[in-house]
Amino acid sequence: MKLILTQDVAGLGAPGDVVEVKDGYGRNYLVPNGYAIRWTRGGEKQVTQIKRAQKVREVRDLGHANEIKQALEALAITLTANAGDSGRLFGSITNADVADAIKAAGGPVVDKRKVTLGAPVKTVGKHAATVEVHPDVVATVTFEVVAG
Repeated sequence: MKLILTQDVAGLGAPGDVVEVKDGYGRNYLVPNGYAIRWTRGGEKQVTQIKRAQKVREVRDLGHANEIKQALEALAITLTANAGDSGRLFGSITNADVADAIKAAGGPVVDKRKVTLGAPVKTVGKHAATVEVHPDVVATVTFEVVAG
């Protein structure tokens, strides 16, 4: 089965790549989850649109990556979560929550898959996360979790 990838798929390719996969993998996993679309002759136009959109989002060069890193590290990020009297959260803070908080604090849009939490965040207080801005540039973001 021939497919056009719409998102990064580990071990398979990047958005806009045309790949050949087994029928079951494409039909049961890639297409229903939105990772790929079926390849058609008109699909080449979609490939160019996907690659154009990817170029807009990507970091231009190492200097641009360092600027984004400085902007991320300078942000004051606060997350509000439900917590008990002892300061333990009902649930936990995820990488998607941190990515949304970065955007809400006025920072750049960060892909949740590029955010890494060192340990599960299950308490109120200050915590740190790393954001991969570029393969060579990693920003350390500190954020505070408050009971709300």
